[in-house]
Amino acid sequence: MLKSVLLASVAVLCLSGAVQAQQISAARISNDIKVLSADDLEGRSITTPAEQKTIDYMSKGFAAAGFQPGGENGGWSQAVHLRQFIISDPKLAFTFADGHSLDLHQGQDITVSTRGALGDVSFDKAPLVFVGYGVTAPERGWDDFKGLDVKGKILVELINDPDFVEPQLMTFGGKAMTYYGRWTYKYEEAARRGAAGVIIIHDADAASYGWDTVRNSWSGPQFDIVRPDPSTASPKLESWITHETADALFKAAGLDLADLRAKARAKDFQPVPLNVTLNGGYKVAASEITTHNIIARLPGTKYPDETVLYTGHWDHLGICAPEAADKICNGAVDNGTGIATLLELARAFGKAKKTERSIVMIAFTAEESGLLGSEYYASNPLYPLAKTVAGINMDALNVNGPTKDIVVEGVGQSSLDNMVALYGGKQNRAITPEPRPEAGGFFRSDHFPLVKRGVPMLVAGSGDDMVKGGKAAGEALSKDYNEKRYHQPGDEWSASWDLGGLVEDATLYYQIGSALANSHQWPAWRDTSEFKGARDATNAERK
Repeated sequence: MLKSVLLASVAVLCLSGAVQAQQISAARISNDIKVLSADDLEGRSITTPAEQKTIDYMSKGFAAAGFQPGGENGGWSQAVHLRQFIISDPKLAFTFADGHSLDLHQGQDITVSTRGALGDVSFDKAPLVFVGYGVTAPERGWDDFKGLDVKGKILVELINDPDFVEPQLMTFGGKAMTYYGRWTYKYEEAARRGAAGVIIIHDADAASYGWDTVRNSWSGPQFDIVRPDPSTASPKLESWITHETADALFKAAGLDLADLRAKARAKDFQPVPLNVTLNGGYKVAASEITTHNIIARLPGTKYPDETVLYTGHWDHLGICAPEAADKICNGAVDNGTGIATLLELARAFGKAKKTERSIVMIAFTAEESGLLGSEYYASNPLYPLAKTVAGINMDALNVNGPTKDIVVEGVGQSSLDNMVALYGGKQNRAITPEPRPEAGGFFRSDHFPLVKRGVPMLVAGSGDDMVKGGKAAGEALSKDYNEKRYHQPGDEWSASWDLGGLVEDATLYYQIGSALANSHQWPAWRDTSEFKGARDATNAERK
């Protein structure tokens, strides 16, 4: 790290009578990231020895900051009950009409996983059908299935949603991804229709990450909340194939994938049977496990039953590349930065005059498995969601230096945007549009299960317009991280980081949270937000 940044501490400006001046230290944040992403934690995979090490480190840090245990039974954690699915010995192949086959190799051509089967899976001539983007959106007059019965079939689908290539269509969100574009939706919709499996065609631009990220994320154990019948929520095959494998599949089937991609962008698209079957199978070991959210609380002095949340996930991918020389996905940026900042914010609040409302810090588990720790908390809140004022989620924060701009994911959803504009303006930073709305960032982190239940949650941070180097430098740094480190062993702590921008962001988070916690203000969803109804439904309970 640049010495001038590492040793510096940045004072939080007193922008209102409620916001006291506190120190946000780049050095302390850096040290916490270094410890939490070290090799001895082996990538912070859930249910491994690293979990207890992480709980111990975080709870010790929260206690030292003056926070109290905020979990179950007077402890620092909330037990999260999940089901783990481990795939082994996958042997699958496409079989074509002329009898020849194309073997599929795990990690090279395909990722084979499941959260929808409790025992071994086999396929005997399961027919493949191309269903475009696999979307049913009646409010948009869109249905990719056109009444086709897909029970027992394997659905081949495109990632993202139909507007991605032609945003001017504005049938969905233009360039901005809607939830219909997320892989989670693809699998959920397939399960609702009784499909045997889904094969998503990888596209680095449309997915917003490369094949290495897919392979590292989907080749290991998968997790879900415990369901009586998991097949109701997930098909027994959840997979991705490389675009090269997809090209070979469609070419051998006598079809033009490029032409079908174009047709899939129209409402009149019709599903296309490939006249190809999937054969083979894999072993599935399913077991129930318990992992933990880490929770700390600083009780409020006047409205202790009203809560301001700070959140970020502690887990990462663990040993993600067992055959490589560097086999550990350390998760320094994702999300060592977020949980280190949780600790630093706790120190700031611990040194300040106690707030009127309670401050609750949650380090969620199992984010990398599908936001499951957050989903579990939102379904089983320890502090009522109706009296949860708002929250700030921190995930993969800036390690590249100060920026002139702040990006708010899902900008325009709630009045929290106004607070970002106010306090960001005091830093001479302005809100700018999401640089890659097609990545669907608003649906990809732990705030989302809370958002769905009506809690206004802020996800904001440094943009790409660097103080040193401008947008060109910022975009290049973001591209380099996404291609070479995101969900890869290269995501490691570095002494060369410039945490000046992260400190500015943490200062912003402190100011917004302090202002909310020292008032009786309730942030509101915009009238145009799809989440307003959920909050409105809890107003009576709150009052």
